[in-house]
Amino acid sequence: MSEKILLQMKNIHKSFPGVNALQGVDFELFPGEVHALLGENGAGKSTLIKVLGGIYIAEEGDIFIEGKKVAIDGVNASHDNGISIIHQELVLVPHMTVAENIFLGREPLKGGFIDHETMEREAEKLLDDYHMSISPAAFVKDLTIAQQQMVEIVKAISYRSKILVMDEPTSSISDKEVEFLFDTMRMLVKKGVGIIYISHKMDELEQICDRVTVLRDGTYVGTNVVKNTSRDQLISMMVGRELTKYYTRDYKEPGEVVLKCENITDGKMVKGASFELRQGEIIGFAGLVGAGRSETMKCIFGLTPYLSGEIYVNEKPAKIRSPLDAMKYKIALVPEDRKQEGLYPVQSVRFNSTIEVLKSFINGILVDQKKEEEIAGKYIEMMDTKTPSQDQLIGNLSGGNQQKVMIGRWLATSPDILILDEPTRGVDVGAKSEIYAAMNELVKEGMSIIMISSELPEILNMSDRVYVMCDGKTAGCFHHSENITQEQIMKLAAK
Repeated sequence: MSEKILLQMKNIHKSFPGVNALQGVDFELFPGEVHALLGENGAGKSTLIKVLGGIYIAEEGDIFIEGKKVAIDGVNASHDNGISIIHQELVLVPHMTVAENIFLGREPLKGGFIDHETMEREAEKLLDDYHMSISPAAFVKDLTIAQQQMVEIVKAISYRSKILVMDEPTSSISDKEVEFLFDTMRMLVKKGVGIIYISHKMDELEQICDRVTVLRDGTYVGTNVVKNTSRDQLISMMVGRELTKYYTRDYKEPGEVVLKCENITDGKMVKGASFELRQGEIIGFAGLVGAGRSETMKCIFGLTPYLSGEIYVNEKPAKIRSPLDAMKYKIALVPEDRKQEGLYPVQSVRFNSTIEVLKSFINGILVDQKKEEEIAGKYIEMMDTKTPSQDQLIGNLSGGNQQKVMIGRWLATSPDILILDEPTRGVDVGAKSEIYAAMNELVKEGMSIIMISSELPEILNMSDRVYVMCDGKTAGCFHHSENITQEQIMKLAAK
């Protein structure tokens, strides 16, 4: 790591209506350094990197690159200063190819027209350099979220930037792909690239990061050397208190079977999924990327048609061909990709909280606004969602608070069965503990929860039983009393 400072951000201020997002924040980065940026959702991490990326313009403060003061007044200015950002929410164009996305806005030309042959050849070389088995001619909409994440990474690297920002880059990729990502990062830092790394996964920081800077409520808390700092110290810096309880789970004997699925097959990624869910329990679904977990739940919720198999709700055959059918059976699904499959980003928190229960406060053309506000307020309070008001655009909230709104929206439908697909993806430790506590209270009150998660500690600590999926089938099931290990799960997931 060089002694010369690559990036300095001094006294950065940024505000939005009702929110002081950044209040005099400082940050610095050296060449060849991986510098973690930590903080709870809403702490200002994403706002700070959007200022660096030219998406937002700071009201106060200065940015220096290699000692020279620069004006970053737009995305192009950021790129011109050698900065690339991989955002937490993917920004690829779904109906364009992988090659077109990688070279968007800088396509090679031949005779005044886009040279598609050269573009695909260059994209293929980049993909091969980083050992990615993705066709440059494939449409992004046909890729898995994990594959889309890897395309984002290649696109950012292709700019040959001096400063690379990664915002939750491992949130939807497999352990094997994480290893590849870290190898790529190590290769880049050897070339002098400085990397800003945002993640809520503490074990990743210990593996890959040199220093860590913590923000809280839009203010700078401190910068530490990772190897000299404990997890408890970092959590205390982030939340401003000791987090005495992280996973909250009170186990009790579950009730009768409320959902049973037998040999569900969709002709694509689901090839014979079978499981059962009892009243008042949480079952976890583990498996590698592409195992068919999310696809199985989409069949159960009526988003994807299943070709064969049977679904029983409360021991009676259920015909579920649409989400409306599923809701009649009191089933709710919080999807993995909240941006593409759940949120209305240009609408308010109140709108996003109540959209599934319109009949509760709309009668013909009459809207009971007080009732609508009561419903939204109840679930904002229940999930401890941080928002200046119900009128705030949900797109202006942090990712974790958007997730809380999504969970609250489906709780408003009063489901008996709640499916949570990656419920804490991109969520900080404080918000995670709040979501875990809420899940625990819901099952104590009799709700039944299906949780899909790529975080095995979450699966192990929150589930009554764990189903493991492999190649579209349920490969096995463990009970929490069996003292399940991550190795046992991975053995079934990879067989």
